[in-house]
Amino acid sequence: MKKIAILTSGGDAPGMNAHIRAVVRSAMSKGMEVVGVEGGYSGLIEGDFIKLSRRETANIIGRGGTILKTSRSKEFMMAGGRAAAAERAKEAGIEGIIACGGDGTFRGAHAFWLENHIPIVGTPGTIDNDLYGTNYTIGYDTAVNTAAEAIDRIRDTADSHGRVFIVEVMGRHAGFIAMDVGIACGAEYIAIPESITNMDILYQRILRQGKNRRTIIIVGEGDDYGGAIKIANYLSETYDIEAKYTILGHIQRGGAPTVRDRVLASHVGVAAVEALLNGKTDVMIGRDNHSITYTPLEETWTRQKPIWSYLSELADILI
Repeated sequence: MKKIAILTSGGDAPGMNAHIRAVVRSAMSKGMEVVGVEGGYSGLIEGDFIKLSRRETANIIGRGGTILKTSRSKEFMMAGGRAAAAERAKEAGIEGIIACGGDGTFRGAHAFWLENHIPIVGTPGTIDNDLYGTNYTIGYDTAVNTAAEAIDRIRDTADSHGRVFIVEVMGRHAGFIAMDVGIACGAEYIAIPESITNMDILYQRILRQGKNRRTIIIVGEGDDYGGAIKIANYLSETYDIEAKYTILGHIQRGGAPTVRDRVLASHVGVAAVEALLNGKTDVMIGRDNHSITYTPLEETWTRQKPIWSYLSELADILI
């Protein structure tokens, strides 16, 4: 294998640039040429390729976002779009592809391999940490630290006014961010998609705090009740409790990646290059207790990654 491509797809995640850098340096050390695909799968369809070397990837290890840009391509969801992408790859002499992203990226990569037989491996780039087959995903550690910093600031004003604050964090259908920041920030209640939000218990937690005492409630965006705004409205209409709400949103995707994310991104980047050279395809390169793992792409979204039991146990004791 002489020439490979790397792309970033779906939502951006802090650490993607460190990952690109690691792929380029690893591949070059093995005498391979690397091209970057600009704009994710849309760029693959259009043939938007740029040559990557140490020069193009210098000084990006600590930058957030992705220098290759990213997108969600509706065209790539169709067989015709994937066929066009395969044709552009063959024309450019690309023999293998590394696709960094989440479950949507991996669904596309899996179909691309089955239909076109161009080797492709996935690397976990999403703040949600929801991919089966890896302990952590690129961007997750940065996201939880960003959220925790914001919640600590909210906690200060909540203490000053004795208010109930509901903070919604990202994570889609997974509650990893909510659980981690809820425990780390001393929340009184954590609502996550994996469990039923019990409004009676939530109300009792507010009463337990006492009059004019702050209460912090953390909500994962996919919780069954419908999010921070609906919970705030329920508390107001049912118990006449004025609850302030904050939706942290895309701030969690931005900023310089943490050391943990930079190292993880670099580790799986080097491993992805080696995987392609060793003939692996249609797998996600993950990490389990510092060891590289290879999980069939289809399993990364068909098998649910459970919330770690120790987090639930901690929450039961500390909240």
